[in-house]
Amino acid sequence: MMKPLFSLLCLAALAPAFAQTPSGPAKAEPAKPAVKKPATYSVPPTVADVAYGTHPKQVLDFWKAESSKPTPLLFYVHGGGWMGGDRKNASGMLKAMLDAGISVVSVEYRFIPEATADGVVPPVKGPLGDAARALQFVRSKAAEWNIDKERIGASGGSAGACTSLWLAFHDDLADPKSSDPVARESTRLWCAAVDAAQTTLDPQQMKEWTPNSNYGAHAFGFKGDPKAKLPAFAEFLAKRDTILPWIAEYSPYALVSKGDSPVFLWYGTPPALGQDQKDPTHTSNFGVKLQEHCKEIGVECELVYPGAPDVKHASSKAYLLDRLKAAKS
Repeated sequence: MMKPLFSLLCLAALAPAFAQTPSGPAKAEPAKPAVKKPATYSVPPTVADVAYGTHPKQVLDFWKAESSKPTPLLFYVHGGGWMGGDRKNASGMLKAMLDAGISVVSVEYRFIPEATADGVVPPVKGPLGDAARALQFVRSKAAEWNIDKERIGASGGSAGACTSLWLAFHDDLADPKSSDPVARESTRLWCAAVDAAQTTLDPQQMKEWTPNSNYGAHAFGFKGDPKAKLPAFAEFLAKRDTILPWIAEYSPYALVSKGDSPVFLWYGTPPALGQDQKDPTHTSNFGVKLQEHCKEIGVECELVYPGAPDVKHASSKAYLLDRLKAAKS
């Protein structure tokens, strides 16, 4: 089983140097602190830091696969809770995609604090809206970048996975009457293949599926209520009824409808519905409940976790290589 795309970078410890002096025993020099090197891509982009909006974070990198025909595209959205992370996490996908003739885009976007500073309400509309705009921008570059507009698959881990599912299930955000040519482009996907996704942003569903859930309050601006002695998630749950329209608009689970894009879900641990989880933010309970929901509606949803039945693809990468290169029906 392949490891998820959002795996952490490891830092090597620097060994202390020892200097030998003529007049005495060796004295240890102070150890130098480890220096974290900036993340780099495994393959340099064809074009980097391409602006798709006016905010400094609204940029993307693009890799053009060699092909005489328009290529499929991997649209990668990095994770980090919409609070951090790096678009260079796409490195794990690059070589395999490019070797298969699939071009790649890796997107940067505003985090929750930056969206809040911009007056975006609810805050999660910032990163999700940025991803949608980036997708429309990429489609507007299809002729120049030799991209097949139809065959675009999204991927990412954790919050990037949630964003990808939101794009997969949301009605098309294209505005055909807009004077902006980018806004006239579609936001629909060919498919999505994601790792450790949060499939709902409904706190009630999260508590029912996984009792020790504690994620998502920040997406809707909840920071806790000191007067009521409520931590952020407890406030989120207590005030759920006041934000039901937001949940309906931004929770992937709530958006699933017949005819939506097929999706693939990968998790690193088996599910245990109704039980506390070691990592409730990335539990495969999310995947089990979304797959059940998709099956009821008639949307294709492949789910992989240790011991999962009927596994066809071992990883998001394998699924994307298969799905993006498959013949059109």
